[in-house]
Amino acid sequence: MSLGKLFKSLTGGSTGNKVPESITYKGFTIEAAPIQESSSYRTAGFIIGELDGETRRIQFIRADQHNDKQKAIDHSFTKGRQIIDEQGNKLLERSLL
Repeated sequence: MSLGKLFKSLTGGSTGNKVPESITYKGFTIEAAPIQESSSYRTAGFIIGELDGETRRIQFIRADQHNDKQKAIDHSFTKGRQIIDEQGNKLLERSLL
């Protein structure tokens, strides 16, 4: 384990446990959750909505990669809105997009 990873683990600074940022859009919640891959971030997140009284959380992962985490977050929100516009409530019938 590198010294940096050891320090992060001792101080609770693990990058994998951060709460994703979220927005609401057309009655859905979009959580941006970019996936870090080496020095870049892949567009990814979750769309949360209600179907038949049950809250559903659907993951989406896209091929788009960004060198900046904030750009990946912004793009994840854009893709989430696009998915909602294209599929509406039907997307809640799936488990993965």
